[in-house]
Amino acid sequence: MFTVPDLPYAYNALEPYIDEATMKLHHDKHHAAYVKNLNDALSGHDKFLEMPVEMVVQKLAEVPEAIRTKVRNNGGGHANHSLFWQLLVPKKDGMPHGEVAKAITESFGNFKSLQEKFAAAAMSRFGSGWAWLVSEQGRLTITDTANQDTPLMEGKTPILGLDVWEHAYYLTYQNRRVDYIAAWWQIVNWEEVDRRFLETI
Repeated sequence: MFTVPDLPYAYNALEPYIDEATMKLHHDKHHAAYVKNLNDALSGHDKFLEMPVEMVVQKLAEVPEAIRTKVRNNGGGHANHSLFWQLLVPKKDGMPHGEVAKAITESFGNFKSLQEKFAAAAMSRFGSGWAWLVSEQGRLTITDTANQDTPLMEGKTPILGLDVWEHAYYLTYQNRRVDYIAAWWQIVNWEEVDRRFLETI
């Protein structure tokens, strides 16, 4: 059975960038619903219930067709949010560190260029979805996915992801997704991004 991971910080720890009410709603209601629905869909399919959720979404072709869409949506939601919480941290300096900082310079020229391209991907995602920084053997690229799809479904490794579903920001930012994106850069956990990047090279 899958479970909702605890947040690695208090609900209000990311303020003023993400407010306490949004964190409680996002984690306790939205993420919890993905986990419940995933467990319900996979009831009786113990092979999948025993896998890490990241593996389940990579093996969707093996999931029975009758439940595949439900597993795709809710398994993706569980995997994406479990990663998302780890990629946030109470205010630090907002700058990448370590090897991933070097890779950002190599792939995009500088951090500002990465921010611009990533924000463009997040803004251009119509409706609900995610923007991602993906590492393929140390080469960084930016992509976006619809709904709760994840680059894992394409055999790629996300090392940074931004949830642009309205439930992630609407209580504070209303329809101003651009402001939410700008604020989010202040609380990216670059140490965790670097750790995940190192695992890909």
